[in-house]
Amino acid sequence: MITPPALKKGDRIGIVTPAGRIPGGALDNAVKCFGDWGLEVVMASGVYSVFNQFGGSDKVRVSGLQAMLDDESVGAVICSRGGYGCVRIVDELEFGSFMNKPKWLVGYSDVTVLHSHINRICGVETIHGPMAAELAPGKKKPVSGRSMELLREALFGTLPAYYLPNHKLSRTGRATGVLAGGNLSVLCSIMGSNSAPDTRGCILFIEEVGEYLYHLDRMMMALKRSGVFESVAGLVVGGMTGMNDNEVPFGETTAEIIARTVSEYDFPVMFGFPAGHQPDNHPLIMGREVTLSVEERTGSITFR
Repeated sequence: MITPPALKKGDRIGIVTPAGRIPGGALDNAVKCFGDWGLEVVMASGVYSVFNQFGGSDKVRVSGLQAMLDDESVGAVICSRGGYGCVRIVDELEFGSFMNKPKWLVGYSDVTVLHSHINRICGVETIHGPMAAELAPGKKKPVSGRSMELLREALFGTLPAYYLPNHKLSRTGRATGVLAGGNLSVLCSIMGSNSAPDTRGCILFIEEVGEYLYHLDRMMMALKRSGVFESVAGLVVGGMTGMNDNEVPFGETTAEIIARTVSEYDFPVMFGFPAGHQPDNHPLIMGREVTLSVEERTGSITFR
């Protein structure tokens, strides 16, 4: 897997809107933040465009992202937000110039499509992490300062290393593999396509937001029945944010659903990793080899 070059002060970072729309002014704080990091911000064409729920038509979104991928003066591309729409444009993108001169792509949620596709098809690492519009004024749950600092460090070449206390349902063990995954709903939606991650021997990361518990169970069963859990080396569970139950309770928590689904396997499982749809959304380098270690009281993820 190819690691894009680290940024340095004076480099340019592009902001794109490949999925959902953003309101005017939503990127002002991001521009200031990246400027404070010593970076020059370049806005993709159509970054504030609106087409129904999307950030512009598919054509507009393809054009904006394609230009940032092709522009050799841009050292990294960060998405403004997720939502929905990346799967509608991924097959229209050309990655030739990007593969000749790779750069970091940053985002999460719906951007899982792009992470998985770029990791699998291009063999280039990407960063699952905070997005630009999450710094917008008046954001109810803005991304934490710690997560933004960790993102800056990752972009500038410092490998993250994470240590955290164990969840009661975590399963002990140690494994090394390439980090893959992202938003669980999106992962399920690209299964069977050329964008699906190669899960053989991987450390799989999943996170989710706003789903019903029965739907979480259904998605976990889909991964199980497709053979994903027979091939992974480890599982990291991030934020399961704002999950819902029916009037008649499902009867299990999110962690219990996941633990039960993978109970027959012996790979290590880490619950509660601070990434996903929550203020603590620490960056993860997708496509990089990592070591997952889960012990009696603590767990760690270290990048190699």
